[in-house]
Amino acid sequence: MPLGLYISVPFCRTKCSYCNFASDVFSKAAYENYVARLLEDIANSRHFASKMGCALDDVADSIYLGGGTPSILGASQLLRIFAAVRGQFAVAPDAEITVECAPGTLTPALIETLLQCGVNRVSLGVQSFVDQEAQSVGRLHKRSTVLEEIARLRDAGLTNISIDLIAGLPHQTAETWAFSVAETIATGVPHVSVYMLEVDEDSRLGRELIAGGARYHAHFVPDDDATADFYQQACEMLDSAGLAQYEISNFARTGSQLLSDESRHNLKYWTRQPYLGFGVDAHSMLTASLREDCQALRFATPDSLDAYMNRAPHKVTPISAQAALEENFFLGLRLNRGIDLSLIMNCHPDPELVEAEGPAFLSSAIESCVDDGLLEQQGSILRLTARGRLLSNEVFARFLMEKTTERAAETKVGTGHVNPR
Repeated sequence: MPLGLYISVPFCRTKCSYCNFASDVFSKAAYENYVARLLEDIANSRHFASKMGCALDDVADSIYLGGGTPSILGASQLLRIFAAVRGQFAVAPDAEITVECAPGTLTPALIETLLQCGVNRVSLGVQSFVDQEAQSVGRLHKRSTVLEEIARLRDAGLTNISIDLIAGLPHQTAETWAFSVAETIATGVPHVSVYMLEVDEDSRLGRELIAGGARYHAHFVPDDDATADFYQQACEMLDSAGLAQYEISNFARTGSQLLSDESRHNLKYWTRQPYLGFGVDAHSMLTASLREDCQALRFATPDSLDAYMNRAPHKVTPISAQAALEENFFLGLRLNRGIDLSLIMNCHPDPELVEAEGPAFLSSAIESCVDDGLLEQQGSILRLTARGRLLSNEVFARFLMEKTTERAAETKVGTGHVNPR
């Protein structure tokens, strides 16, 4: 099965206060050494996969350069990365090739470089079209910058553009949020991602909120109920504008081009197709065709630049038949189309597990979620309700036969795709 390739660039011009990714501000001197390390890993990818007992397809049909801010790399560095990929993999003629870009970095020279690299999709980390909100979390762009660069991309023929928004930023109100969503719709982009602000110890703003402090404009962050209302408001506005929700955080323009407007790369994560990651805090999942102890392997590179550059080992997680069954639920249910229970049961690699443990446990979890209004079932199709999408982590936890959240947390895999940057 064709691979998805993810390449992490952990460098930023400034560290946004909400960011919980493994990225930071580094001297440009670090960029070249990092690119050299990336090229080494790409060249060794087949040897590495073989050593892990995994299959590695020759063909890649999606490439995603994420971060961080990949668009701050130099032209020669970007060109060498893509040349290395093409030296190791046959990139499908219709491959989706995405680069995440921060508004304010898309110069004519950069756009020309992206075209030379074969990039056909750009993801813009806008987060807000209200200048005060963007600046309060450390974004360096203004609304006018975003609009200018979207026009510049289109003039160059790069029309497959995605915009990221965050609900719950400091100073955000129902009115300013509606303005950001309306501005996003008005741009006519074919894809939008809407995330709710994450509050955790991995970001400066999150730590300040947990501590009850006022730094980073924390005292101006909307409460959880308001943020949930903003999310639902965005779902309604985008749907009315022809941008249909196809995943908890993602919306694509409907019509004859629906499939091409969905993020093909991210769909690999949610449908458990193979993908391979390179760079800091990059995740992979490959079929373990040469192993008898598991169905697949997930592995992750170190989440710090120093550890990665010093060749710290990958974190390896074998995926057993039971884990694969659970993943079909907590990953597949992220999609609005839901999952087909009959297909999962019939195609599962360990029918004895399904027969012995699956039906009773799963039936109980499904029944409780349906009764609580979190899931709806039509025949063999199971999907989240609108309420279920707001409380998705609670739903996913009910489908873990062993009470652990480690695998559910891997819905964040790929970083840059499911969480905002």
